[in-house]
Amino acid sequence: MSSGLGKNLFQKSLVHGLHTHEEQHIKSYPRTPGSSLCQSSAKSTTTRVTYQLCKPLVSCKFQENTNLTKGLSSSQGRGSLVSHVPCAILATNPASEQRVKFNLDGRSELQIEVIDSSPGLSSRIDIQVSNSNLSLLLHWGVIRKGHKNWSLPPRRPDGTKVYKHRALRTPLKKACFRCLFFPVQSGDDSFLSLEVDDPEIEFLEFLLVDEAQNKWFKKDGENFRVQLARSGSSKNLSSIPEELVQIQAYLRWERKGKQAYAPEQEKEEYEAARRELMDEVAKGVTIDDLRNKLIRKDSTSKDTLVPKSAIPDDLIQIQAYIRWEKAGKPHYSKDKQLMEFEEAKKELQRELDKGVSLDELRRKIMKGDIDTKVSKQLKTKGRFYIERITRKKRDLLNLVNKFTSEAVSRKHVVEPKAPSLLELCSKSKEDQDAGHTLSKKFYKIENGELLVLVTKLNDKMKVYVATDVKEPLVLHWGLAKSAGEWMVPPASNLPPQSLLQDGACETHFSEGFSGEPSLKSIEIEMEDGDFVGMTFVLRSGEKWLKNNDSDFYVPFAAESRKDKKDIDGKGTAQSLLNRIAELESEAQRSLMHRFNIATDLMEWAKDEGELGLAGILVWMRFMATRQLTWNKNYNVKPREISRAQDSLTDSLQKIFQTYPQYREIVRMIMFTVGRGGQGDVGQRIRDEILVIQRNNDCKGGMMEEWHQKLHNNTSPDDVVICQALIDYIRNDFDTNVYWNTLISNGITKERLLSYDRAIHSEPQFRRDQKEGLLRDLGNYMKTLKAVHSGADLESAIATCMGYSTEGQGFMVGVNIHPVQGLPAGFPELLQFVLDHVEDKNVEPLLEGLLEARAELRSLLLGSCDRLKDLIFLDLALDSTVRTAVERGYEELDHAEPQKIMYFITLVLENLALSSNENEDIVYCLKGWNHAIQMLKSKSGCWALFAKSVLDRTRLALATKAEHYQNVLQPSAEYLGSMLGVEQWALSIFTEEVIRAGSAASLSMLLNRIDPVLRRLANLGSWQVISPVEVTGSVAVVDELLSVQNKSYEKPTILIAKRVKGEEEIPDGTVAVLTPDMPDVLSHVSVRARNSKVCFATCFDNNILADLQSKEGKILSLKPTSSDLVYRMIDAAEVSSNNVITSKEGSAPSLTISRKQFAGKYAICAHEFSNDLVGAKSRNIGFLKDKVPSWVGIPTSVALPFGVFEKVISYDANKEIADKVSSLKKKLEEGEFNVLHEIRDTVLQLVAPNELVEELKLKLRESGMPWPGDEGAERWEQAWMAIKRVWASKWNERAYFSTRKVKLDHDSLCMAVLVQEIISADYAFVIHTTNPSSSDPSEIYAEVVRGLGETLVGAYPGRALSFICKKNDLNSPKILGYPSKPFGLFIRQSIIFRSDSNGEDLEGYAGAGLYDSVPMDKEEKVFLDYTLDPLITDTNFQNSMLSSIARAGNAIEELYGTPQDIEGVVKDGKIFVVQTRPQM
Repeated sequence: MSSGLGKNLFQKSLVHGLHTHEEQHIKSYPRTPGSSLCQSSAKSTTTRVTYQLCKPLVSCKFQENTNLTKGLSSSQGRGSLVSHVPCAILATNPASEQRVKFNLDGRSELQIEVIDSSPGLSSRIDIQVSNSNLSLLLHWGVIRKGHKNWSLPPRRPDGTKVYKHRALRTPLKKACFRCLFFPVQSGDDSFLSLEVDDPEIEFLEFLLVDEAQNKWFKKDGENFRVQLARSGSSKNLSSIPEELVQIQAYLRWERKGKQAYAPEQEKEEYEAARRELMDEVAKGVTIDDLRNKLIRKDSTSKDTLVPKSAIPDDLIQIQAYIRWEKAGKPHYSKDKQLMEFEEAKKELQRELDKGVSLDELRRKIMKGDIDTKVSKQLKTKGRFYIERITRKKRDLLNLVNKFTSEAVSRKHVVEPKAPSLLELCSKSKEDQDAGHTLSKKFYKIENGELLVLVTKLNDKMKVYVATDVKEPLVLHWGLAKSAGEWMVPPASNLPPQSLLQDGACETHFSEGFSGEPSLKSIEIEMEDGDFVGMTFVLRSGEKWLKNNDSDFYVPFAAESRKDKKDIDGKGTAQSLLNRIAELESEAQRSLMHRFNIATDLMEWAKDEGELGLAGILVWMRFMATRQLTWNKNYNVKPREISRAQDSLTDSLQKIFQTYPQYREIVRMIMFTVGRGGQGDVGQRIRDEILVIQRNNDCKGGMMEEWHQKLHNNTSPDDVVICQALIDYIRNDFDTNVYWNTLISNGITKERLLSYDRAIHSEPQFRRDQKEGLLRDLGNYMKTLKAVHSGADLESAIATCMGYSTEGQGFMVGVNIHPVQGLPAGFPELLQFVLDHVEDKNVEPLLEGLLEARAELRSLLLGSCDRLKDLIFLDLALDSTVRTAVERGYEELDHAEPQKIMYFITLVLENLALSSNENEDIVYCLKGWNHAIQMLKSKSGCWALFAKSVLDRTRLALATKAEHYQNVLQPSAEYLGSMLGVEQWALSIFTEEVIRAGSAASLSMLLNRIDPVLRRLANLGSWQVISPVEVTGSVAVVDELLSVQNKSYEKPTILIAKRVKGEEEIPDGTVAVLTPDMPDVLSHVSVRARNSKVCFATCFDNNILADLQSKEGKILSLKPTSSDLVYRMIDAAEVSSNNVITSKEGSAPSLTISRKQFAGKYAICAHEFSNDLVGAKSRNIGFLKDKVPSWVGIPTSVALPFGVFEKVISYDANKEIADKVSSLKKKLEEGEFNVLHEIRDTVLQLVAPNELVEELKLKLRESGMPWPGDEGAERWEQAWMAIKRVWASKWNERAYFSTRKVKLDHDSLCMAVLVQEIISADYAFVIHTTNPSSSDPSEIYAEVVRGLGETLVGAYPGRALSFICKKNDLNSPKILGYPSKPFGLFIRQSIIFRSDSNGEDLEGYAGAGLYDSVPMDKEEKVFLDYTLDPLITDTNFQNSMLSSIARAGNAIEELYGTPQDIEGVVKDGKIFVVQTRPQM
């Protein structure tokens, strides 16, 4: 650190060889005086470098009380700092002919300076404009030798543009001049440097122009012309070091009586000081002579300028670095950095003022390699900065995991456990009393089982306490008016053989219970009173029996928590969970027992599949969250716990390696368990606490109590206790801090007292013990975490990198070898993470963490002896990402969208690295990266695209959360009910699991950027799908599906949290408002428009919450195509306007004629008629020869009306027909659950031979393939698809829809349209009149990848949507990009489409109610929109969307009315598969 502060900060900025230097000027700082800045000029290749002083410090003015004399340095560069540091900029010697100034407009000044390099190198021209706030451009060219006119040089500064092929224009940049310790900015100065290396160029000629004001600056009406200097043409005068100019200026200020100068006077004084020194140099005085004259080494001289308390530059730098680290290494602006140096200097000066010597100061702050860190930082950047790693370029598709959890393979078949005698007698007693059971609990007690049964009949309440224990027992009990309270029972409640004593009652058990003489029991009868429960313990001789070291307590009120009998265990590995519940009493003895039991059950859990492992996870998480007892009357050595953990994690490692589909859930289990010990690290828990007590003289009190606990049963609580002690000591022995740390981590005073070796005392240490305890407890924390904290970063890294700890005396030694085969540079990467783990600026840390995880990935997917150590390291890195992101939220408060999006990519990558089925997540990540690139390239639609990626990301999170809910929650509720886990913990179990992962952090980031994107994309807070003005009463529901069959008595505005897209809108509903995003052309959207129901999606959570808060109130809704305004209507307004009325009468019924079998099982397209097929088939037949040639129509045949009725009447189907007839009668009686049974029955129909032969003939006549040609199985597939179409007549949605309009369901007939499936690249739906605005001049369409089922069905996400004016079909406008996560694709095949006589009726649109079934199963493919030309290729996009719009327009012209059209695109060709009138 011998180099001075200024040299480290700024020397690099003075020695540069770039073609433009404005950035170096803006970034460069003045050096600290005394650190020999002149050395940089001596090493420079330039002929002359001198320094011009900027505007001096505002607050200094050489005032006496500013300690100016404390900063001037010696010639060795290690002296102290001066407070007034003028800014240095490159300029020529004032005496040089190459430095000129011009006045531009009275206030502004232009200064031009030419610096000539050594022979063969370039010249530099510095151009500076002072005191001008204009945005100036240099309008310029060069004049070569022997030429008169301008030419344009090939080498040009960045940002230069060619102006009309005749000149160059380069912007001047605002210069920022700063002093080292006080920020001074001259925002009205502009600067530009040009470098010319062509020896043929003789002159630079230019003008200055402000384009915004069209203002030009010239020299007396002419161009400015600068002759380039050449080596040898200038006088070789030495530069004057800047610190000498400062000292000379200081001496002048002293000689003049230390006057208070105005800024201009200060500047003049500095220039005068410089001229005086230049005069001395011109007389032949050397720089060294000048220095010796000005700075005398004799510190006793009255003329010395070096103060006695001079602070070396390197100490100031180190102190500033320490301050920066304590602040969390924030990103400082240059001004802030300079202020930090000044604050560091002040802190050191205060220490010196107290009498601390410089040597003592140096020893105090220079610890470790801090001087190396500081030197490296300042040398590289000139200021403290956060280092960043360079991430490797990787193909994100390599992150994709497609491991799907397999179906459960139940190898363990466990017979139901026979009820115990006590359970049988309990059931008998409940039946005998014939009352209401308030509470029934069974407890495991020593040598038996205990039952407490509370029943109530009328006002009489009975409490039965029964047991199968053979020894004599006494019930020691009391009543409670609040849980856990002890009160003496009233005499009227005392059973026989009772005695009141010591504030309680003792009652002896009697022989027999419910007729069983081998049992013992007590019966307590009481009137209904104020008591809410009973508290008790048992006594067997002199021994007390408790409930896990606590009193038993039985409530008299019925519990809200479900009992085991109320939970059927569906969706769980039930037999495994039952076994866990049976073993819980054994597992409670100690963590060693629990881990060993879990190890024994692991093979069983693996055989049960994902649900089995979910059961283990639930059990271990109950343990980790302290819902279960960790220790009960059993002493166990720490190394035995550690060894049990080791065994359990070994078995988990094996599953992780062998069954990749379970890796995600295995990771979650390991996170709850902890690593366990290697090298007998567990034994050190016992050994080291003794050493701490001995070394620090703290053998009694709380430390001794903790020592006893550690020796008998160490647990994860000990990590928290250790941290609490460290926090207590660091905070000046503040006991409140100790308790705050404990309680915030779930350890209460009661928990400390509940240990087998209870901790009663608070810590009490002496101040002289502070340093030793902090050191030893800090080391002890590493040992505790090595055993108990699987996700602790420091211990996980240490375990993988290897470490050893020597044994001392009785202590064991630990030697952990490094994991073999780690990637090159991996240790350095982990060290980077550790160095920056507490940084306030978290972005570089996140990059390092994710790079480390990416490097680990290949090792985790492979084979490794130490795989579990790598898993724990990955878990620790994952956990640190989450905490860093949460810490970084503040950093994003005022961040630009690009930064927030970048954070999202980091969190998404972390989530992808932790997930099994992550393909959708990876494509979301690619989408965000694409959005960032669109933003950087200034694409006008980047925000709209980013919003679609955001919507898709939310869907991915919802899918993941739903999977967790389905897999974990049933096991949590079932096992929790058996283990007595509190209901609040059960109800939020899955929610807490999700919150512990990256998904929660990602969701918060999405919420932060969503309103920003909506604003930038001009999306507003609403998407109005059906703009109808309505008034109604607000009702809030979770799902529209749950109320679709309901009828509301009065007009109702439904706020539905979830809308899938296929639901019916309930009767009486006038509006549906939802945060969900169904497609504008989905079934429910069409239904809403047809029924004149207001339907809109709300994107603003605050608005949605406000609407939900108005449940039961009456609102008026006034929507437009893009917004929705609502207001409350009071009772007076309702009464006067009669707004809300009950529905009167009933909706008019629709009549359709029942179609008869026409004698044909199959017909060709030219035979389609009103009597034979529905509108869908007829429209296809109509279009066949009428659409333009570039629009394709698929080949079609049909099974006409009546074929189903004919088939079901076939003799071979008589039994099926009878069953359907019987089920239909039940349906008419309101048994709607038979709909599913009817559909299943229809699927059993047998095909008549006539149908088979006729269909085969018609298909072949039409040129379509006959499925039977590929084998009998293919025909069976086709026949099943036909039956599914017929059966869809009885799907719930269609049935209830027809009921609402009173359409005779028996009269509804189903034809089947048979078409070739076009293996589509894209599918689309067109409405030739915009449905949102009802604008007939505008076509609205939606497009998806693959088959159209994802567009018209209940599939998540939005399609690409666009509009197109009919008078400009070549200019489609995109309204929204797609967010659908997957597309459906299919081989060339046949599809069977429903075509009923109940579709497209006047006043009722039945389209979409019934199923269309392909013969082959579609393939679900996750979509990567960053590779989709419809998204990335504007020419392709415009061509395809225009073609779709033109097809829609042509078909509308054919019919003369607005059309609802479905079609596909294959290899660029448009195919229309159906059209109907737009409703």
